[in-house]
Amino acid sequence: MRSRFAPDRGLTVRMAATVFLLGLLYVVFVAVLIALIKSAFLAVGVAAAVLFAQYWFSDRIALYAMGGRVVTAAEQPALHGAIDRLCALADVPKPAVALADTDVPNAFATGRNPSRAVVCVTTGLLRRLDAEELEAVLAHELSHVAHRDVAVMTIASFLGVLAGLITRFGLYAGMSGGGFGGGRRGRGQDNTAYVVLLVVAVSAVVYALSFLLVRGLSRYRELAADRAGALLTGRPSMLAAALTKLNGEMSRIPTQDLRHAEPFNAFFFTPALANGFSLSSIFSTHPTLERRLAQMAQISRQLGQAA
Repeated sequence: MRSRFAPDRGLTVRMAATVFLLGLLYVVFVAVLIALIKSAFLAVGVAAAVLFAQYWFSDRIALYAMGGRVVTAAEQPALHGAIDRLCALADVPKPAVALADTDVPNAFATGRNPSRAVVCVTTGLLRRLDAEELEAVLAHELSHVAHRDVAVMTIASFLGVLAGLITRFGLYAGMSGGGFGGGRRGRGQDNTAYVVLLVVAVSAVVYALSFLLVRGLSRYRELAADRAGALLTGRPSMLAAALTKLNGEMSRIPTQDLRHAEPFNAFFFTPALANGFSLSSIFSTHPTLERRLAQMAQISRQLGQAA
């Protein structure tokens, strides 16, 4: 399916490279698990089950986690009208439209492909943005759908999720089995403990590597969605205005609400960051506000508009 969203070869190359590297890491990871736990069926079965669930039910999982629900045109006529106009302009299928009742001002797109996509906005976003700013944000989200970012990021993040799960299960197994050391143990128990330790160590390394790769891809895809959305509407200043406004509004949101939203930053239009230490502030899923605004200013100059 070809849309009128501006193609981004850089995004395509980066997605392909990241998925290739993650795939290579995944093959090595599964091979190590097979060697350590002596069960190809268990290793591949766990990996396949997690990937299938994450990919197939990504839209339902995201909506459930954020408390979002699909709304009709009768319930949200202005929101549906904006998405209808953008879909007609971009020549893309209309996604399902959802609303999450939270004061955190944000939006996200999810779904395994354009025909199963959902664009969700929060009530906090609707209260804070005017019609043109909202349209700019929705164009950004529809760009993610058109470029199949959601499916790629779901698959790309799968390895980190699997590694994290195995690390937790391994630690739990070690603790529930009486710990990794101490006490009177037989040779068989010692060997089992060493295997568990190796699985946990390998999983932790794989998680760290996949974390860095996915974060790098995520930052670039946000810039690509900003650019494609701004070029589609022809009003990059509106996207810049929305970014600036929402960045300022985040500081007024209760910390508890922000912490609840932080796990979904990779899907959000703008990251929800609580005060204090956070991995999100070190390995961000999004480029800096300054970088995003600079790109909007550059696009404005290209279009012959005042930045």
